[in-house]
Amino acid sequence: MLSLLSLRTTLTALTAVVTLAAVGYRPPIDAPVVDPFRAPPAPWAAGNRGIDYATVPGTRVGAAADGAVVFAGMVGGSLHVVVRHADGIRTSYSFLRTVLVHRGDRVVRGEPVGTAGDRFHFGARIGDVYIDPALLFGDAGPSRVHLVPDRDAAGAVVSDRVRWH
Repeated sequence: MLSLLSLRTTLTALTAVVTLAAVGYRPPIDAPVVDPFRAPPAPWAAGNRGIDYATVPGTRVGAAADGAVVFAGMVGGSLHVVVRHADGIRTSYSFLRTVLVHRGDRVVRGEPVGTAGDRFHFGARIGDVYIDPALLFGDAGPSRVHLVPDRDAAGAVVSDRVRWH
């Protein structure tokens, strides 16, 4: 049986899929996905409320679609940008090295909103509900997943990449 929260989340995601065609979203960066969206079982529970990409610090991050910048600045010691699109979806660009836009700016799809830091997180929300940003991309969605082992068969560390959750 679906809980009210599950039903609301499902309907929100379906609404996003139906309305995204008019906006035309594209991935904000050309980089491998290292941690896809993982919906939490409850709003306070663990999960990944977006897509994490493996990036080279300084790589330009583009707006996923045309919209208005509603936030650009520091939260919890990290730089973030939030763009509201014509369909009401808000996309977030997090853990940036630099921010290239200001609140109130209009951006077009692909226009740089910042540069990536050591990691890059891309999120999407309708109201207060997080949705899987990959749903917005249609066939242009994250094109590849690049898995990198951090240990060899003997258990020795083979990668010094910083991991985050």
